[in-house]
This record gives sequence, structure tokens and C-alpha cells, in this order.
Amino acid sequence: MSPVRRPRATPSQPAARTTKVGRARKPASSVQLASSARKKAAHAATGEYLLRLYVAGQTPKSVQAFHNLRQICEEHLPGRYRIEVVDLMENPALARGDQILALPAVVRQLPPPVKKIIGDFSDAERVLVGLDLRPLKKGRPA
Repeated sequence: MSPVRRPRATPSQPAARTTKVGRARKPASSVQLASSARKKAAHAATGEYLLRLYVAGQTPKSVQAFHNLRQICEEHLPGRYRIEVVDLMENPALARGDQILALPAVVRQLPPPVKKIIGDFSDAERVLVGLDLRPLKKGRPA
């Protein structure tokens, strides 16, 4: 990639500014907006947490991650959570929507804002803080 040349400023003309242009996002369709609004309304009514667990097949690490996540939810969110398991071996394109780069990963869809963490979820305190279910305790590094 060649370097960007900036024109020199003259007394009568200020220097031109260059901006970094990223990939444009597609505008959300009315169906997507309605779906998002329905999810938020459902959460407000029920207080349910929607967690999406991304795994790659039924590997021991994936099974352990699911078990650990379910155990944490049962202890801290009894009856107020739903876990959707997404197997990326079956449909790898699903990772794009939540920008998944490492597995296993969990994404808290509801309540907003979206939170993501990766790992086997064996450290319950880190999972609770990472998913914003519990504030970070003072004196303990994250």
C-alpha cells in the first residue's frame, strides 16, 4: 500500500485532512429493529438473560464450557436465563454476527449492552464480572 500524500498548505488554502474510511455498515432493516425491540421488551417484562454460547463441535472443552456456564447461571440466575448453543462446525457464518474470534465464547444478548467473554468459564467470579452480572470486587485483579 503506497503512502498517502498530503497537499501542502498555502497561505490562501488550509491543509487538506485525510480521514480513515472503514467498511460501511448496512442499515438495520425494519424487521431487525422490530426483533430487537421485541427482545428488549421481553427482557423488561421477564428479567431474563439471553446468553449465546459459541462452540466448535462437541469437544471436551466445549462440553466443559457449557457445563460451567449452566452451573453459574443456575446458582446466580435461577430461572432467569436462557442459553442458546451455536455450533460453528455446522454453520460457521453465524460467528460473523457477534464477531466471534475464539472459542468457546459466550455473548450476553440481553439485557443490553452486549457483553462477550471467551474461555472455559471455570472461574465463576470472572464470568460474573465479564458478563456484568456482578461488580468487580476491590482488591482482586481481573
